[in-house]
Amino acid sequence: MTQTIASSRPVRTRIAPSPTGFPHVGTAYIALFNLAFAKAHGGEFILRIEDTDQQRSTAQSEQMILDALRWVGLDWSEGPDVGGAHAPYRQSERADIYKQHAEQLLDAGHAFRCFCTTDELDAMRAAQMANGETPRYDGRYANLSREESDKMVAEGKPFVIRMRVPTEGVCRVDDMLRGVVEIPWSQVDMQVLLKADGLPTYHLANVVDDHLMQISHVIRGEEWLNSAPKHQLLYDYFGWEMPTLCHMPLLRNPDKSKLSKRKNPTSITYYRDAGVMPEALLNYLGRMGYSLPNDAEKFTLDEMIASFNIQRVSLGGPIFDIEKLNWLNAEWLRALTPSELKDKILAWANDSDKLTAIAAAIQPRIELLSDAVNWGGFYFQNLPNITADDFAHKSLSPEQIIEILQLALWQLEVLPAWTEDNIFAIMKGLSGALDIKLRDFMAPFFVAIAGSTASTPVMNSMAIIGADMTLNRLRHAIEVLGGLGKKKLKKLEKQAAELPDFLAE
Repeated sequence: MTQTIASSRPVRTRIAPSPTGFPHVGTAYIALFNLAFAKAHGGEFILRIEDTDQQRSTAQSEQMILDALRWVGLDWSEGPDVGGAHAPYRQSERADIYKQHAEQLLDAGHAFRCFCTTDELDAMRAAQMANGETPRYDGRYANLSREESDKMVAEGKPFVIRMRVPTEGVCRVDDMLRGVVEIPWSQVDMQVLLKADGLPTYHLANVVDDHLMQISHVIRGEEWLNSAPKHQLLYDYFGWEMPTLCHMPLLRNPDKSKLSKRKNPTSITYYRDAGVMPEALLNYLGRMGYSLPNDAEKFTLDEMIASFNIQRVSLGGPIFDIEKLNWLNAEWLRALTPSELKDKILAWANDSDKLTAIAAAIQPRIELLSDAVNWGGFYFQNLPNITADDFAHKSLSPEQIIEILQLALWQLEVLPAWTEDNIFAIMKGLSGALDIKLRDFMAPFFVAIAGSTASTPVMNSMAIIGADMTLNRLRHAIEVLGGLGKKKLKKLEKQAAELPDFLAE
């Protein structure tokens, strides 16, 4: 099969993660195909950070993403950590560039200022939904003259800049895997390009950065396909050549739903801590909707690049199956010599800071060095071997226990920083809000985290094993206890929404 490269420019691809959480396996999946495509055509693969969401973006998350992608075996020739000819590679450091381009569109009449308040927008959407219409901006400021618009700015009225979008006809988007995709302009909203705080939305920043960084091919998840008309229109407005588009199928859970941490661990660091080899994880991601010409199941990154053809990607939603990943990881482990396996195990466990923290936790409890295995073994486990009977408690009902675990899980999932102090604040706050003694409240967590009621201090243990592993053990415990039905879950979500901010107390 001949691969078509619909661009005469040097091949340059990119990955642009947002540092707003844990490093997702979906990020590594898209990064892998971008890197493989670029390297297969003698091109470059770059990384930039899309951190315009200043409320949710953190330096800790950015570092976790960089570390996780490098751990799994991916590398980039330009990025925030290595520099490059198109620096800076963080969008938060490029605000003036976006503002200049937004004003260029404004001056050319391709964009307009919108002075809608939040209440106006909410009322607009509510009225549209009441009429059975798709919520969208109704264009109420689109025809305001520039003079009137300038006057309102001079009066100090806050505004955003929106792009003009045709209301009739069809946009035709050319995709490497799907051919020509037709999307009616009536389904495309007048997108905000520059927010009231002066920072861009994804859409403006994405187009400007891809052009200035000379990106030739944009290989991204299919969830962005409906945004392609906005991007194509912006390229037309600026008079720029648009990169060739390729929208990859999304990773799916075994039940065909979109890959979600509610049903599958999605963080790269979770799989690292569970003992998956980076080569195996990258191999598995490479098999997501793709096959080598020889149909080999086990292959290296170099082998994938050597024969890479983007046309071999299947549009059927690839299933991310942990059992299949574990099987493939076992194949990689069994291919090692005993000496190599020994080195792999020691390298996996040899985190000096973590080992020191574990030693401090078990030191008051051991009499022999061999006792460290019994007291410290759970720190290195994946999921503890537990049953519902292990959670039996003299003061708490099974229903209370599962509610405690679920409410804590939701609180811990959004911790801005994973520290023992923050974990303690959540646990103490929740126990007080539920009027349960802290000693009783914590009992289920010993079982969920350590697999036993006899353990080192559990909040300290949670801090040591890290967010990914802690959260997955809590999800596992909830599943072992039977989970929560939709009706009960909805009621608990309402209760969770009414809880105070325990970190602020």
